[in-house]
Amino acid sequence: MASFAPRPIPSPPHLRLAVVGAGAAGLVAARELCREGHGVVVFERGASVGGTWVYTPAVESDPLGVDPARNIIQSSLYKSLRTNLPRECMGFLDYPFVPRGGGDARRFPSHEEVLSYLENFAEEFRLIELIRFRTEVERVEREVDGKSWIVKSREMGGGGEKKREVYDGVVVCNGHYTEPRIAEISGIDAWPGKQMHSHNYRVPEPFVNQAVIIIGSSASAVDISRDVARLAKEVHIASRSVTGTVPAKVPSYENMWFHSTIERAERDGSVVFHDGSLVYADVIIHCTGYKYYFPFLETNGVLTVDDNRVSPLYKHVFPPQLAPSLSFIGLPWKVVPFPLVELQSKWLAGILSGRIELPSEEEMLKDVKADYQRLERKGWPKRYAHNFSDCQFEYDDWLAEQCGLPPVEDWRKEMYVVASKNKVARPERYRDEWDDDHLVEQAYKYFENLV
Repeated sequence: MASFAPRPIPSPPHLRLAVVGAGAAGLVAARELCREGHGVVVFERGASVGGTWVYTPAVESDPLGVDPARNIIQSSLYKSLRTNLPRECMGFLDYPFVPRGGGDARRFPSHEEVLSYLENFAEEFRLIELIRFRTEVERVEREVDGKSWIVKSREMGGGGEKKREVYDGVVVCNGHYTEPRIAEISGIDAWPGKQMHSHNYRVPEPFVNQAVIIIGSSASAVDISRDVARLAKEVHIASRSVTGTVPAKVPSYENMWFHSTIERAERDGSVVFHDGSLVYADVIIHCTGYKYYFPFLETNGVLTVDDNRVSPLYKHVFPPQLAPSLSFIGLPWKVVPFPLVELQSKWLAGILSGRIELPSEEEMLKDVKADYQRLERKGWPKRYAHNFSDCQFEYDDWLAEQCGLPPVEDWRKEMYVVASKNKVARPERYRDEWDDDHLVEQAYKYFENLV
């Protein structure tokens, strides 16, 4: 296996840049910006790197996650979480996610293994020294000159120091797994049961012998429903993807059913589904995703978040009117995230160095408009603007081309497709049974050739 020694950080820097967040996106953005010779400061409100991959048993004071005064917890991890992607295709392009001894060597490892991978990445590329831990960004706004950005931050904890600094650019990498989206349910205010969002789910023990409704069909809904079913009396999954007229039992489970969406909730504790069925439930868990949320960012209306569409953004990274000094890394979803944010970061770093040119503001806005029209023709709502389920590798390859790099490896693309199909074919066993060992072999041969 090739070694991945840290690359020297060049100096003097070309630009002074602020990166908000030290999760996977913030770490790889910092690395690529440093490789181009820029000076980087990373702001991280937590005490360690890893972002959403830092597990904590703590939950928020409002389990539904809608109270603005709640204590905000960054992590959305549940204790039993394993990756839903094979590690070979999941890692950064030049830093393979391979077992390193003493950890979880499974192909679909635990969240602890992913965090360890990111910690190793940060250490090997000397990124720790760039990070201000336990420091919250309170405000980002344009300087009067319109050329630079004011970043106001404070150290967390009582009496923490506040700073006002000026940067040439700001890279937003604060993730999108902290501000819950909640399903709207008729009559829910009078319903006597408990509600929570998956953001605050950790372990199944609180649901022993309870009737639980799970709203959603995403990866978290699938995992949490199975986790809860081990101890709950009943689990009922409400999903838009269910079209049947009667509830259907989930294969391999005696206490779990699929339903259509919820029609209403009643005062007597019952919940009525559109398939006509009725359940008396103790808890509703909303596995309904998250909102993009940038409470610190002031753009004077240039950038908006409308029905979860961050707009306008050229190639989901640059607001045309503010490019290239303001950028966003890691907004797309339904993707293999680490390679995508790495390519976004390489593109961004090259642009800020002047090696790669952006189109004019007018041309970028025209491209954004064309992208929105494409989604409209597909019948997709605004909230799917950053859903890359049908275009992620096309997008990755476009970024690679812009950077003068080869396309994403064929084995990586094929492995993702095969793993997705296996997840459907073996929903209970896909993490431990597969038929793509030939692709694993190709991956490891590729890793051996990296320098």
